[in-house]
Amino acid sequence: MTLQLTKKHSFDMVYDSQKVYRLILEAMSYPGRIVNIKAYADKLYGDSPELLAVAMTLLDNEVSFFAEQALSDEIAMLTLAKKTDMESADFIFVFNYENLSEAIEKAKCGTLADPHKSATVIIYDVNLKKQAVALRDAQNYEYPQGIDMIFISKTGDLFAVPRLAVI
Repeated sequence: MTLQLTKKHSFDMVYDSQKVYRLILEAMSYPGRIVNIKAYADKLYGDSPELLAVAMTLLDNEVSFFAEQALSDEIAMLTLAKKTDMESADFIFVFNYENLSEAIEKAKCGTLADPHKSATVIIYDVNLKKQAVALRDAQNYEYPQGIDMIFISKTGDLFAVPRLAVI
């Protein structure tokens, strides 16, 4: 008797991750430029495959993250990243406006000596860009501290606002 295993996702952890990473890098390099990750997100299943594509690209077993419980388990299983609270997370996944303010207020902003030890807030709604940037600017981070933000839509559109970008 043969046991056949099937894969839930067809996302290639090497090649597809590299393609998504290059698109995220392009979005970070040119704040406000929209790139699309739909072709890679379509290789994943679930309610938010776009978020999973970004998570599988950016997270590994050496970083921590915070997300809602349903997505949190899936991300932890796929990336081996550590689940944690918002205050100590390297990556924070936000799904709605109610959690946006709390996420931006509690996100790590790095230190003057180590500004790169800040959090990246990944927001699954591009319509929240004005509110998110306003909330970020209200934090009055001391240069070069701050948080990076990545916005993703359900259609796979992605754009980024790096921590030092002034809008």
